[in-house]
Amino acid sequence: MSASIDYNKYEAVIGLEVHAQLQTESKLFSSDSASFGGLPNTHISPVTLGHPGTLPFLNGKAVELAIKLGFACHCEIEKENFFARKNYFYPDLPKGYQISQHTAPICIGGYVPIFVDGQGRNVQLNRIHLEEDAGKSMHDQDPDNTMVDYNRAGVPLVEIVSEPDLRNADEAYAYLTELRRLVRWLDVCDGNMEEGSMRCDANISIRLKGETHLGTKVEVKNMNSIRNVKRAIENEIKRQIELTEEGGHIVQETRSFDASNGSSFPLRSKEEANDYRYFPEPDLAPFHLTADYLENIRATLPELPEEKVTRYIGQMGLREYDARVIADDKPTADYFEALAAATPHLQAAANWMLGPVKSWLNENNADISAFPVKPAALAELIAIIADGKINFSIASSRILPVMITEPGKNPLAIATALNLIQDTDEGSILPVIDEVLAKYPAKVAEFRSGKKGLIGLFVGEVMKLSGGKADPKLTNELLMKRLNG
Repeated sequence: MSASIDYNKYEAVIGLEVHAQLQTESKLFSSDSASFGGLPNTHISPVTLGHPGTLPFLNGKAVELAIKLGFACHCEIEKENFFARKNYFYPDLPKGYQISQHTAPICIGGYVPIFVDGQGRNVQLNRIHLEEDAGKSMHDQDPDNTMVDYNRAGVPLVEIVSEPDLRNADEAYAYLTELRRLVRWLDVCDGNMEEGSMRCDANISIRLKGETHLGTKVEVKNMNSIRNVKRAIENEIKRQIELTEEGGHIVQETRSFDASNGSSFPLRSKEEANDYRYFPEPDLAPFHLTADYLENIRATLPELPEEKVTRYIGQMGLREYDARVIADDKPTADYFEALAAATPHLQAAANWMLGPVKSWLNENNADISAFPVKPAALAELIAIIADGKINFSIASSRILPVMITEPGKNPLAIATALNLIQDTDEGSILPVIDEVLAKYPAKVAEFRSGKKGLIGLFVGEVMKLSGGKADPKLTNELLMKRLNG
């Protein structure tokens, strides 16, 4: 039946709930280690396990990181805060409840900018709130029993809840990509979905285009990559449309996505807020955030990606595409900032970042921190190109490889040792030009009859005959004089 369905008459309404583990040394309410890994049940204590007589105490660093993310997402920061108990039984929550800020989020509203198909818009946020993570149930360690590792229990999280403001899987992909870039940029979270430090649940419904009411939403969980979130959303939209067209009814439920076959299956009916029986956490006092405290945190914010893009385009004159690629992650942007501080040739610097440098990183499956050439050394290489001593092709193919294998070696010294300094002497270039023109008399005639594109052939032959040492710009000028003379 799906072949006859008009999928385009429907639109999806999507909201995402993203949990991001905060990069603190200890857990949200205890001094237990919050680091990833370790033998099962070694990052625990009576506080984590909720033993009688133990009391939680708040990790101030987690509060600071949540506020930083809130500022970066243009949220309003709530000054009067308290935690609540969210009561439900999961075997990997040792206390039998979760401490969360559900009823009083620390960050309210805000937005995250996205770009899809060259068009930008802001995805509206509902909230960002603090809560503790649960442990991890493992079903593949024992054939008869589920094993539970409580190391993750109590690790601080922020939950970033968007409004139902996304309309397709591509927008969701762009939103998650931008959000991951932002948490990494701020050192709030490492954004590693494979390790579970960033996790996403998608709430998806459909409605006929033009309608304004929201349909019955389905929550899809267990997606361990941004690509799989996109796949899961596409699958769920298709499933809901086909079910509706076949006369069925969408049930509010939670489903799990199976990445191996691209399908989902139901887990449970969806709980409502009153199923969790929220009430203020009696063991934690409310806390107040002063204006001075908030301003001190705001002052620590780095320049954000979109601010960098605007500055790169407006002040440095970079092309928009180049600016966005360079500002895609903070280490790359930091390298470019150091490079830009050492050279006035900013577009050339960007060209090197997106050309030879990026190629080396891709070939070596490395990030910019592993690139052996320091920004100041690369600036020296750009300078000797600008001075006409070598050309870009020679610099990238002959000199840069030496600088990579022998970091710290001066590029001009390398060029001199390899006899690569460009020849700018007309007296030595003209004989080579004359030799090339004598070799191709038919092509010379074609050029003079109007085929001006042949100039590239002549320049290339001169460069080949001179061993790449002839100055290309001067060569071009001398060739035009000879050919037009």
